[in-house]
Amino acid sequence: MARFAAIGLDHRHIYDLTEGLLKAGAQCVGYNPDTTDPRVLAGFRKRFPHVPAAETARLLDDPSIDFVVISAVPRDRADLAIAAMRRGKDVMCDKPGVTTPQQLADVQRAVAETGRLWMVCFSERFIKPSARKAWELVRAGAIGRVVQTVGLGPHRLNRALRPLWFFDKPAYGGIINDIGCHQVDQFLAFAGAEDTTIVSSTIGCFGTEPEGFEDFAEITFQTPSVRGYARIDWFTPNGLPTWGDGRLFVTGTEGTIELRKNVDLAGREGEDHLFLVDRNATRYLDCSDTPVTYFSDFLDALKSRAMRSVSQAHVFTVCRLALEAQARASRFIAQRQP
Repeated sequence: MARFAAIGLDHRHIYDLTEGLLKAGAQCVGYNPDTTDPRVLAGFRKRFPHVPAAETARLLDDPSIDFVVISAVPRDRADLAIAAMRRGKDVMCDKPGVTTPQQLADVQRAVAETGRLWMVCFSERFIKPSARKAWELVRAGAIGRVVQTVGLGPHRLNRALRPLWFFDKPAYGGIINDIGCHQVDQFLAFAGAEDTTIVSSTIGCFGTEPEGFEDFAEITFQTPSVRGYARIDWFTPNGLPTWGDGRLFVTGTEGTIELRKNVDLAGREGEDHLFLVDRNATRYLDCSDTPVTYFSDFLDALKSRAMRSVSQAHVFTVCRLALEAQARASRFIAQRQP
């Protein structure tokens, strides 16, 4: 049984990573209680009461621990991951895995020199059953050749629950680097592309405090055969019963797919709704029972040294493109209406 430790308990995504790995058959044998958000720590202890606390150095130096999961403040994730890899441990990291091009270069160097795995969990595709099913349909040719994708990634701000670093751009790398990386990952996957051109990117500031906070962004992608558009924002209204109405539209030469990942507005109950239109019919697929293999794939890769569902090169490329789109983005500062 693979053994792992959780370090950097600064974002609630640590719950999903830990739970997914436990269900896949791994054993969590320790966590570092240092945190910028005591509420995250309390939530971890409540969910996983039998996991003992320990200092980070002790966990990293324990030869019986195979890998670590990291959900620290984003700007600290690269250094923690490198420290773990230098001590012979593989890494599963919350997104974003890095916040600067230099951090990405440092991580790439550590991977090359140590041979360790550095996986970033782009959860909006990796652990969503509907995204998995859509990818299988596209690969099977259900909608012909992919022409274009549209990804919508609205998020709820939840200001009262956010720590101070959430509003500090250097701490998270900007809105595209933070939550736009999901859209980069999705476009590459559904376009069947190893890389893409960032045609344009725009970051908007529509008045969310503090002044200058990036609450909106758009990205346009292009490969030699597929176009893509993505929109992300922090404007999910409180009336929605989930954190965001995540959508994905895939247009093909012979059909279309729409994903309603988290909610079907005023429609069917639950999550993971897929709508498929082809030459013969319009169909609805409930994808809630579609197996998600990301965590079990990672555990298998501890021995095989390669993930079945995503390559190390893909993870590096997503991080690079998200950083590029963030750096190149034009800025739109919305004027206050009288």
